[in-house]
Amino acid sequence: MRKVILNVAVTLDGFIEGPNGEYDWCFTDDDYGMNEFLAATDAIFFGRKSYELWAASFSHMWNDKKHYVFSNTLQTLQTNATLINGDIEKKVLEIRNEEGKDIWLFGGASLTTSLLNAGMVDEFLLAIHPVILGSGKALFNGVDKRNWLKLTECKTFDNGLMQNRYSIAR
Repeated sequence: MRKVILNVAVTLDGFIEGPNGEYDWCFTDDDYGMNEFLAATDAIFFGRKSYELWAASFSHMWNDKKHYVFSNTLQTLQTNATLINGDIEKKVLEIRNEEGKDIWLFGGASLTTSLLNAGMVDEFLLAIHPVILGSGKALFNGVDKRNWLKLTECKTFDNGLMQNRYSIAR
């Protein structure tokens, strides 16, 4: 079965965007392992807001991947992607059971919470940036149960960024 891996930049105080939706605090001066990660994936899960951000600014990237957009409000998509609404757990299970590489859970926070609560996130690859924003959008909000994690890898970079990989401790 393919793994669903949340790979996201997060601040030291647990935010994935600032209070005005900004992500200017994310380091973009190096690869930070993204090419290796992308080589191991062939699909991306987007929530509506994350998809709209990607489509507006980054749609030239990751076009070799299959894109899935989870939304109950969108009727059409701006790019060649598959729109998923309704019973997302059933559809995620179908996609996970298809042949292929791992699946990147790009975000956002609502989709991440839904999949985490459904037990459908297998790994977390958190790029923890050495910044405290004080407010913004929290990565984990609305999680309905305790999830124990096992640290499986930790990489540190000279600029203070720390990339931790966790698996669900089952």
